[in-house]
Amino acid sequence: MITLTVQGSFEKATKYLGRLAKFKVKRIMEEYGKKGVAALAAATPKDTGKTSESWGYKIDESEGFARLSWYNTNDNDGRFNVAIGLQYGHGTGTGGWVEGIDYINPAIQPIFEEYKEAIIQEVTKHV
Repeated sequence: MITLTVQGSFEKATKYLGRLAKFKVKRIMEEYGKKGVAALAAATPKDTGKTSESWGYKIDESEGFARLSWYNTNDNDGRFNVAIGLQYGHGTGTGGWVEGIDYINPAIQPIFEEYKEAIIQEVTKHV
């Protein structure tokens, strides 16, 4: 009979490797967050340019979870989000309707595809 006894733990090593893996994924998220902002800004219909300049991104993280999202802060004095109004349409102050323009989906879809491939490549690199 052979007996193997190990004392201690691999907790520090596991935490360290987990942080390294997370850092690389976060770096990719940062890169594609910026690419998404640039694509959305370029595609946004421009009148004053305020809406196109108001794009940003956010990374939310918790244990085993990370999410990348884009947002636009141009809210027309708190009444409605201008970027969403341009995308889906909106009413006017005189009872009319302004039809929306689908500019968000065509701009962000290529970023989604590139982002997906970059994440898959990073996650599977060491498998």
